Amino acid sequence: MTIRVLIADDQGMVRTGFSIFLSAQPDIEVVGEAADGAEAVRKSAELRPDVILMDVRMPVMDGLAATREILRSDAVDPAEAPKILVLTTFDLDDYVYEALRAGASGFLLKDASAVQLAEAVRVVARGDALLAPGVTKRLISEFARLGAPRSPNRASLGELTERETEVLSLVAQGLSNGEIAAQLVLSEQTIKTHIGRILAKLGLRDRPQAIVYAFETGLITLR
Repeated sequence: MTIRVLIADDQGMVRTGFSIFLSAQPDIEVVGEAADGAEAVRKSAELRPDVILMDVRMPVMDGLAATREILRSDAVDPAEAPKILVLTTFDLDDYVYEALRAGASGFLLKDASAVQLAEAVRVVARGDALLAPGVTKRLISEFARLGAPRSPNRASLGELTERETEVLSLVAQGLSNGEIAAQLVLSEQTIKTHIGRILAKLGLRDRPQAIVYAFETGLITLR
């Protein structure tokens, strides 16, 4: 299946570079570009991409506001909502927490290689969350700074089995299904089943929301 991608960045050279490389991939098609958040919202509705590469700082409407608007407009059928891959730099990591809450599926540092970019698109397209290692560490620091846990519904964790709680903890640490399966010595299909049950029991939409939930309830120990 071809992954349809929309690139939203206010720098023309960045859009062109990403577009040239991604268009050369046999399984990826760049269906459009946007120079600001408002244009990204419009083109998302028009083009129905599978994945949106979303810069944080853009004119008219920033990437966080655009992410919220795009996912809100798809609320009627969340299954059809695009996966949003936020492009960030170290000096923008304060936005990572809010981007996760807005519904972003992953984060990629702007200095990532072309190969990492293509793989990131594939990861979020198949429903996995993507957090670059450096971003994960800073995300944890941000939760610590904000005084997590903050969520009032920690009691919902009691609905999970011991194994489901263990899986949720590993998901929140950014591990893929394959990595979790290897660590727990289970099949990937079993891990997918566990994650599906976790989302259903906690009333969460997707994997990124599960990550936010795990941090906010204090399931992940902050150091």
